[in-house]
Amino acid sequence: MRGPAGFFLCSLLLVAPHCTEVAAQEVQPDPKTPCANWMGGAPGYPGHNGLPGRDGKDGKDGQKGEKGEEGVQGPKGDQGEIGVLGREGPRGFPGYPGQKGEKGEGAFVYRSAFSVGLTERAPHPNVPIRFSKIFYNEQSHYDASTGKFLCSIPGMYYFAYHLTVYLTDVKVSLYKKDKAVIFTYDQFQKNNVDQASGSVLLHLSTGDEVWLQVYGEGDNNGVYADNINDSTFMGFLLYPDLDVN
Repeated sequence: MRGPAGFFLCSLLLVAPHCTEVAAQEVQPDPKTPCANWMGGAPGYPGHNGLPGRDGKDGKDGQKGEKGEEGVQGPKGDQGEIGVLGREGPRGFPGYPGQKGEKGEGAFVYRSAFSVGLTERAPHPNVPIRFSKIFYNEQSHYDASTGKFLCSIPGMYYFAYHLTVYLTDVKVSLYKKDKAVIFTYDQFQKNNVDQASGSVLLHLSTGDEVWLQVYGEGDNNGVYADNINDSTFMGFLLYPDLDVN
């Protein structure tokens, strides 16, 4: 390029580096702007806060820490409710025998009994037979002089008699309070010794009497006894009336 235009272009190229050096010495550009200060715009406003990021994944469990020191014992708690009854446990072994206790007071024992036998032959009829051979009469409730048993303890009694029959027939009855209760008849067989017996349960009150006697005429009193044959009469208390005594 020749002529005036070429000359003007060359002049600009020579002046430009000089202007640049002078400007660099006079004003330093703002490091926050990408261009020189003479080319930068006004500062912008701060932007809005961004949205929170997503939660991260759970990390792996760390190693177990060391056991800490034992803390101070706390106050005693309230008593809890009674629990359900558990199952019965196994049976234990028998214990050792205990010491012998003191002797207690003896209970009153009600006793009344007698057992008697005949000593005379052919007792008189229609009167109590007097059995004077005493086998047992510890309470003395039987009176040998009258042939009667006198009740001293009210209750249930058992009476029985076993008679040897010889020489004639026997008709006997057991009486309670002047009234015949049972009757026994045995017909004598000649040249033989026979037996007649009877028994009964009676409830007696205090003062009641019981006895045995021959009834009828004299030919019916074949009750017999000797040194080898006995005729006996007996009775005893089974149980007393506890509500009375």
